[in-house]
Amino acid sequence: MAISSVSRDQTLDASGFPQKTNMPALAMVTTLFFMWGLMTCLNDILIPHLKSIFDLNYAEVMLVQFAFFSAYFVFSFPSGKLVGWAGYHKAMVLGLFTMGLGAFLFIPAASVPSFPFFLVALIILAAGMTILQVSANPYVNVLGPAKSAPSRLNLAQAFNSLGTTIAPKLGGILILSAAPLTLEVMHHMAPGALHAYRVQQAASVKLPYTVLGIALVLLGIVIGKFKLPAIAAVQHDHHSEVHESVWRYRHLVLGAIGIFVYVGAEVAVGSFLVNYLSLRNIGNVTEIVAAGLVSFYWGGLMVGRFIGSAVMRWVPANRVLGVSAIVAMLLVCLTMRSSGQLAVWSVISVGLFNSIMFPTIFSLSIEGLGPLTNDGSGVLVAAIIGGAAIPELQGIVADRIGIQHAFFIPALCYLYVIYFAFRGYRRTDRSAA
Repeated sequence: MAISSVSRDQTLDASGFPQKTNMPALAMVTTLFFMWGLMTCLNDILIPHLKSIFDLNYAEVMLVQFAFFSAYFVFSFPSGKLVGWAGYHKAMVLGLFTMGLGAFLFIPAASVPSFPFFLVALIILAAGMTILQVSANPYVNVLGPAKSAPSRLNLAQAFNSLGTTIAPKLGGILILSAAPLTLEVMHHMAPGALHAYRVQQAASVKLPYTVLGIALVLLGIVIGKFKLPAIAAVQHDHHSEVHESVWRYRHLVLGAIGIFVYVGAEVAVGSFLVNYLSLRNIGNVTEIVAAGLVSFYWGGLMVGRFIGSAVMRWVPANRVLGVSAIVAMLLVCLTMRSSGQLAVWSVISVGLFNSIMFPTIFSLSIEGLGPLTNDGSGVLVAAIIGGAAIPELQGIVADRIGIQHAFFIPALCYLYVIYFAFRGYRRTDRSAA
């Protein structure tokens, strides 16, 4: 038996899933998606801010995303074990408290100020987020009928995108409000004056991260007191192959690669947007204005997920995924070959077609795993390390050939997603990858 009943009085279908979606539980859990979307997207504002404060090149400042998303790889498998031991509900609460701790650590990091300290705070924040990802994604998947799981997860992810839409505008106002000095001026400052300037600039992160830390702790308390339906994270049938390896499911392995390249592409595009849109031949705007434009990129994900959630009730999820990946790849190629407003809006429009990719790849990849669903979720969340590797690679390339031409890297990522959508998602149960 793969999954226990969501509640004692709820009717299950033949596959062990509830016949109806538990809407109160789904509504409560979607608040978690909102919070981790908000926290993740603030990195896009931190990147240009820390780049100017610490005089970093693109490869160096992309360590922000490298540290953040590497934590997914490091903590995903322990998080899967935690969910199996403590259950989805307690794991969600622990994840929120851990995120709160990471947010509070931004205060001493800004007081020093220290770029490595910021990276440590980001790692702890991401560790808590990893616990949430491993617990909340499969939990939403099994809160209703199996057939509507991709649609349900896309709906929850739409609220994640609401957080990512708000974050750039909010972060731009609170974090990028003070105009940074030019590198030439900074290079001629005395050490004491340079340190004082960095302290003053870094202080702008204290208020937003303090407020967010408090909000995360309070949300953890609320979630802890809310009576979420009890779902067993893993229930093995001891008459079956309890030691079966999750790696024998080909569609899961190919889906993990899909998560790796998709998250890498999404994060790479978002991470470079402020600097890219500020270029004279592209948007020719200030960083604060560019941060506001980034909200349209993430807002596209929100709109697309609401649309995608509805469309997938009528169109097979893999087809929606494939078409979205084709359009996203074409838009990235267009921004590489154009300038001005065409380059600006083509790259921003990528967000709309990114929208359904993560939840759809996730749902297609864990389909049919049964008692290994929890382990499969851990594998997929570990693959989010693509958000560390690919932006860092693009940063290295951008330092050599420029931001615009470096966008060929996410274009290649979308090419793989196209393959997964039309061929790789197909289940060949218990076959080696």
